Amino acid sequence: MESDIKKNERLAGVDYGSKRIGIAIADTSLGIASPHSTCHRKSEELDAKFFTDLIASNGIERFVVGLPVHLDGQESQKSKEAREFGQWLNQLSSVPVDYFDERFTTVEADEVLAATNLTKKKRGLRRDQLAAQIMLSAYLESEGPAQPWLESID
Repeated sequence: MESDIKKNERLAGVDYGSKRIGIAIADTSLGIASPHSTCHRKSEELDAKFFTDLIASNGIERFVVGLPVHLDGQESQKSKEAREFGQWLNQLSSVPVDYFDERFTTVEADEVLAATNLTKKKRGLRRDQLAAQIMLSAYLESEGPAQPWLESID
Protein backbone atom coordinates (compact mmCIF):
# COMPACT_ATOMS: atom_id res chain seq x y z
CA MET A 1 0.00 0.00 0.00
CA GLU A 2 1.32 3.46 -0.80
CA SER A 3 1.90 6.03 1.91
CA ASP A 4 -0.66 8.74 2.50
CA ILE A 5 1.64 11.61 3.51
CA LYS A 6 -0.13 14.59 5.03
CA LYS A 7 0.79 18.18 4.25
CA ASN A 8 1.78 19.12 7.81
CA GLU A 9 3.08 15.83 9.13
CA ARG A 10 6.10 15.36 11.44
CA LEU A 11 8.31 12.51 10.28
CA ALA A 12 11.21 10.66 11.85
CA GLY A 13 13.67 9.01 9.49
CA VAL A 14 15.30 5.90 10.95
CA ASP A 15 18.69 4.55 9.88
CA TYR A 16 18.41 1.16 11.57
CA GLY A 17 21.44 -0.57 13.04
CA SER A 18 21.89 -3.34 15.57
CA LYS A 19 24.14 -1.10 17.74
CA ARG A 20 23.10 2.44 16.75
CA ILE A 21 19.99 3.93 15.17
CA GLY A 22 20.33 7.29 13.46
CA ILE A 23 17.33 9.63 13.60
CA ALA A 24 16.43 12.56 11.38
CA ILE A 25 13.32 14.74 11.74
CA ALA A 26 11.27 16.51 9.06
CA ASP A 27 8.07 18.46 8.75
CA THR A 28 6.34 17.85 5.42
CA SER A 29 5.17 21.48 5.25
CA LEU A 30 8.83 22.56 5.07
CA GLY A 31 10.12 19.58 3.09
CA ILE A 32 13.49 19.69 4.86
CA ALA A 33 15.01 16.88 6.91
CA SER A 34 17.52 17.57 9.69
CA PRO A 35 19.78 15.23 11.64
CA HIS A 36 18.38 14.76 15.13
CA SER A 37 19.93 12.11 17.37
CA THR A 38 21.39 8.64 17.69
CA CYS A 39 19.88 5.87 19.77
CA HIS A 40 22.69 3.78 21.23
CA ARG A 41 21.00 0.42 21.66
CA LYS A 42 21.19 -1.08 25.12
CA SER A 43 17.95 -3.01 25.73
CA GLU A 44 14.45 -3.25 24.32
CA GLU A 45 13.13 -1.37 27.37
CA LEU A 46 15.57 1.54 26.93
CA ASP A 47 14.98 1.59 23.15
CA ALA A 48 11.23 1.79 23.83
CA LYS A 49 11.77 4.73 26.20
CA PHE A 50 13.98 6.50 23.65
CA PHE A 51 11.35 6.20 20.91
CA THR A 52 8.32 7.04 23.07
CA ASP A 53 10.19 10.15 24.28
CA LEU A 54 11.12 10.99 20.67
CA ILE A 55 7.47 10.75 19.60
CA ALA A 56 6.22 12.85 22.54
CA SER A 57 8.86 15.58 22.36
CA ASN A 58 8.78 15.97 18.56
CA GLY A 59 5.15 15.22 17.69
CA ILE A 60 6.15 12.36 15.39
CA GLU A 61 3.24 11.22 13.20
CA ARG A 62 5.09 8.80 10.89
CA PHE A 63 8.32 6.83 10.88
CA VAL A 64 10.31 6.21 7.72
CA VAL A 65 12.60 3.24 8.23
CA GLY A 66 15.44 2.82 5.75
CA LEU A 67 15.81 -0.55 4.06
CA PRO A 68 19.37 -1.52 3.11
CA VAL A 69 18.69 -3.44 -0.11
CA HIS A 70 21.14 -4.99 -2.56
CA LEU A 71 22.12 -3.24 -5.79
CA ASP A 72 19.58 -5.35 -7.72
CA GLY A 73 16.79 -4.19 -5.38
CA GLN A 74 16.54 -7.47 -3.49
CA GLU A 75 16.23 -7.31 0.26
CA SER A 76 19.19 -8.15 2.48
CA GLN A 77 19.26 -9.74 5.93
CA LYS A 78 19.64 -6.22 7.37
CA SER A 79 16.54 -5.04 5.49
CA LYS A 80 14.57 -7.90 7.06
CA GLU A 81 15.85 -6.78 10.48
CA ALA A 82 14.87 -3.18 9.64
CA ARG A 83 11.35 -4.37 8.73
CA GLU A 84 11.08 -6.24 12.04
CA PHE A 85 12.23 -3.08 13.83
CA GLY A 86 9.61 -1.03 11.96
CA GLN A 87 6.92 -3.48 13.03
CA TRP A 88 8.16 -3.20 16.63
CA LEU A 89 7.99 0.63 16.39
CA ASN A 90 4.43 0.44 15.09
CA GLN A 91 3.37 -1.97 17.83
CA LEU A 92 5.05 0.19 20.46
CA SER A 93 3.49 3.45 19.36
CA SER A 94 0.72 2.88 16.78
CA VAL A 95 2.57 5.46 14.66
CA PRO A 96 2.46 4.47 10.95
CA VAL A 97 5.74 3.20 9.48
CA ASP A 98 6.88 3.53 5.87
CA TYR A 99 9.93 1.80 4.45
CA PHE A 100 12.29 3.45 1.99
CA ASP A 101 15.34 2.36 0.03
CA GLU A 102 18.45 3.61 1.80
CA ARG A 103 21.14 2.30 -0.56
CA PHE A 104 24.35 4.33 -0.38
CA THR A 105 23.18 6.69 2.40
CA THR A 106 26.00 5.68 4.75
CA VAL A 107 28.56 6.01 1.94
CA GLU A 108 27.17 9.45 1.09
CA ALA A 109 27.21 10.44 4.78
CA ASP A 110 30.85 9.32 5.06
CA GLU A 111 31.77 11.41 1.99
CA VAL A 112 30.07 14.51 3.41
CA LEU A 113 31.69 14.03 6.83
CA ALA A 114 35.13 13.40 5.31
CA ALA A 115 35.03 16.97 3.97
CA THR A 116 34.63 18.38 7.50
CA ASN A 117 37.24 19.20 10.11
CA LEU A 118 35.64 16.86 12.64
CA THR A 119 37.68 14.22 14.40
CA LYS A 120 37.16 10.60 13.37
CA LYS A 121 35.22 9.99 16.60
CA LYS A 122 32.89 12.97 16.02
CA ARG A 123 32.34 11.93 12.38
CA GLY A 124 31.38 8.46 13.62
CA LEU A 125 28.89 9.91 16.09
CA ARG A 126 27.15 11.94 13.36
CA ARG A 127 27.24 9.37 10.57
CA ASP A 128 23.99 7.55 11.44
CA GLN A 129 22.04 10.79 11.89
CA LEU A 130 23.30 12.11 8.57
CA ALA A 131 22.47 8.82 6.80
CA ALA A 132 18.94 9.09 8.24
CA GLN A 133 18.72 12.69 6.99
CA ILE A 134 19.83 11.71 3.48
CA MET A 135 17.29 8.88 3.33
CA LEU A 136 14.47 11.04 4.75
CA SER A 137 15.26 13.84 2.28
CA ALA A 138 15.01 11.36 -0.61
CA TYR A 139 11.71 10.09 0.82
CA LEU A 140 10.33 13.65 0.95
CA GLU A 141 11.48 14.35 -2.61
CA SER A 142 9.77 11.20 -3.86
CA GLU A 143 6.59 11.98 -1.85
CA GLY A 144 6.65 8.55 -0.20
CA PRO A 145 7.45 4.98 -1.15
CA ALA A 146 7.84 4.65 -4.91
CA GLN A 147 8.15 0.87 -5.13
CA PRO A 148 5.23 -1.40 -4.23
CA TRP A 149 7.48 -3.51 -1.98
CA LEU A 150 8.11 -0.47 0.22
CA GLU A 151 4.64 -0.64 1.75
CA SER A 152 3.70 1.06 4.97
CA ILE A 153 2.27 -0.21 8.23
CA ASP A 154 -0.75 1.76 9.44
